[in-house]
Amino acid sequence: MATRNRMPPWHEIFKAPSGHQLLIRPIRPEDVGPLQAAFSLFGPEEIRDRFLQSLTELSAEAAQRLTHPNPKSEITLVAAESSHPPGEAVVGAVARASMIQGTREAEYAILISRFLVGQGLGRQLMRKLVKWARGKYLDRLYGDVAEENEPMKQLAASLGFKPIPHPQGTPGLVRMVLELDS
Repeated sequence: MATRNRMPPWHEIFKAPSGHQLLIRPIRPEDVGPLQAAFSLFGPEEIRDRFLQSLTELSAEAAQRLTHPNPKSEITLVAAESSHPPGEAVVGAVARASMIQGTREAEYAILISRFLVGQGLGRQLMRKLVKWARGKYLDRLYGDVAEENEPMKQLAASLGFKPIPHPQGTPGLVRMVLELDS
C-alpha cells in the first residue's frame, strides 16, 4: 500500500500566475530575521495600508510578537519561498487573525509584497483566515482598512465581507466585516 505524501495542517503550495511558487504555512520563531529583512520588500503604501502609519522597519518587538502567536487565540500565516526552510526563506506575505478577548470576534490583517500583488495570494490567505475563524466558532471576522485601499476592500467584499463605518469614527478607515454564522 502506497503512502500519500501529505502536507502538515495549514500548509499549502501556492502557484501564482507569474510562476512564483510559495509555501503558505504558519509562521515560525525562525522567521524573525527573514520577516524583518523582507520588510523592505513591502512598499510604503502597503505598510501604511496595513499598519495605518508610515514605518521603515519592523521593530524587534513587533517581529517577535508576530512570530510567536498564541495558538488558542490567533493564527499568523506567511507565504515564503518554498525552496528554503523557515529562517532562510524570503517572506512575501503575512496574514494574521486574532481573537478579541471577551468577544466571539477576530480581527484580520494581511500584508503582501508589491511583487506579489494581483496574483490571487491575498484571496487564498483570506480564505485560510476565514476557515480558521469558522473553526474557532466565532461570530465575525473583521479588518480595519484604509478607505483608499480599494484592492483590499474589493477582495474582502468578494468573499462576503460588508463595509461598515469605523466604530470609533476614525477618519480614513472602514471596517470590513464577515458574519460567520451565516
